[in-house]
Amino acid sequence: MSIVDRMFPRARANGTAPDTVRTSEPAPQPQAAQPSSAEDLLTRRQELARELADRQWDLGGMTYEMAIRDHFRLDVLQMHAARLQQVDAQLAEIERQIRLGDAAAAGECGTCGAPFSRGAVYCYSCGSQLIPVESVGT
Repeated sequence: MSIVDRMFPRARANGTAPDTVRTSEPAPQPQAAQPSSAEDLLTRRQELARELADRQWDLGGMTYEMAIRDHFRLDVLQMHAARLQQVDAQLAEIERQIRLGDAAAAGECGTCGAPFSRGAVYCYSCGSQLIPVESVGT
């Protein structure tokens, strides 16, 4: 009997169980910010959204199975919830990058986090200087 059948016996019988259950794979690591094309960001967002839904399904299924057996393993639930949060954070970062690209923003203010456009010298929100000014010696 596979782990999917053990974890989701009723769902497997109904044909609604996920194809795989993650049990011992390493937690996803935060990815370094790297410039990506809009198409790459949209593709990555789809992948992360799919993974988020799968992990939510897995966590819900595990919780349900533990509840009907009246035997909760909080360490297992917390581990899977932490992995779910990591994927959710990665998805939020990708969506932030997509919004910045849609707004034609050049970046974010280091002080308050407000987006700024290309050529802006001061932040419209907090007034801090965005581009360092160099004095020219004579």
